[in-house]
Amino acid sequence: MRKQPNSRMCFICGRQNPVGLRLDFYEDHDAGQVRAEFVVPDHFQGYPGVIHGGIVAAVLDEISGRAIMIGRPDDELMATLRLTVRYRRPTPTETPLTGVGWVERVGGRGARVAGEIRLADGTVTAECETLLADVPDSFRVGWEDEVQYWKVYE
Repeated sequence: MRKQPNSRMCFICGRQNPVGLRLDFYEDHDAGQVRAEFVVPDHFQGYPGVIHGGIVAAVLDEISGRAIMIGRPDDELMATLRLTVRYRRPTPTETPLTGVGWVERVGGRGARVAGEIRLADGTVTAECETLLADVPDSFRVGWEDEVQYWKVYE
């Protein structure tokens, strides 16, 4: 599986973010999916032992944006226009989890993607449907200073 780049300060994937999750994302070309295996520490809980819903949504947002990168150049990013999350059951902290994302449809300047967070036994704790669009040119101007940090870290 091909490893995708990480950034410097992104809360989900940033390597230098002192409070971030620092997730790594891998492309499974055969399945047409992107995957991340991770554990969320207790200090990101909403209720004791349960990941805060905003953190769950942030992980799903990132996995959605990562799904559209499969088979595309690493700098052809998209931005979220709409994220719909369904919380199926509490997502536990301090537990091995897998995030999975895939593209449902690409058309024009946008895409519809989906994602899930799963427990080790495959149980889905949360799922999303996301509408993405090409990033505006104004984003690319701010991106110029950060692009040097957008790379695959070993």
